[in-house]
Amino acid sequence: MSWFSINNTFVNIPLGSGYAMSWIEMVGTVFGLLCIWCASKEKTINYFFGLINVTLFAIIFYQIQLYGLLILQLFFFVANIYGWYAWTRPNTIDGESLQVRWLSKQKLLITGVVSIVAICLMTIFIDPFFAALAKIATNTLNAFGNDIVLKPLDPDAFPFWDATMTVLSVVAQILMTRKYVENWILWVVINVISVGVYAAQGVYAMSIEYAILLFIALNGTRVWMATAKSNQAKSSKQAVL
Repeated sequence: MSWFSINNTFVNIPLGSGYAMSWIEMVGTVFGLLCIWCASKEKTINYFFGLINVTLFAIIFYQIQLYGLLILQLFFFVANIYGWYAWTRPNTIDGESLQVRWLSKQKLLITGVVSIVAICLMTIFIDPFFAALAKIATNTLNAFGNDIVLKPLDPDAFPFWDATMTVLSVVAQILMTRKYVENWILWVVINVISVGVYAAQGVYAMSIEYAILLFIALNGTRVWMATAKSNQAKSSKQAVL
């Protein structure tokens, strides 16, 4: 079990004051990159890689007592299972699998309004919100025999940007499970913000990781836009016939 410890160092990275990357973080990161890359290629195996990634990251967040992020990984775990199901399940209307496409104008408007409202609310209430999540997570883990003492949480360093990343990550993950192109545009935005926030906080290794994810997301946007255009052309041709 020592392999799962964040103190089991894989490599020391000479960034800033030095960063000791653990084996579990290294493996989790690799599977995360594989997940995003395969998703950009519309390969269903991305969800298998995603399940490994979020499981390992949940273990990491448990050890460093970031319970809000731990709960977010639980959401991603469920979303990966649903996405795997949705991508492989035939469409009940025509018997074909889910196709890459754009959101309709109505769905885009609803998604935008809900996202903006959620970001505003979370920006205002982010500290009590995550304190409540941390308390729920702590109580849940203690119910299974743990003896965790919840430490007082410091105020969020970047409440608006943190809220934006959290809300958009949830929205983007949901859109990806339904194969909407807009999910990649949101991941581009999320990764740009992440690179800046992590660099500002001195976590340079994660900043570099998200810079890599940014390029993958940009490629995913390009590929899925082309696929959506092709699918739309096929649908129009079939409608004429």
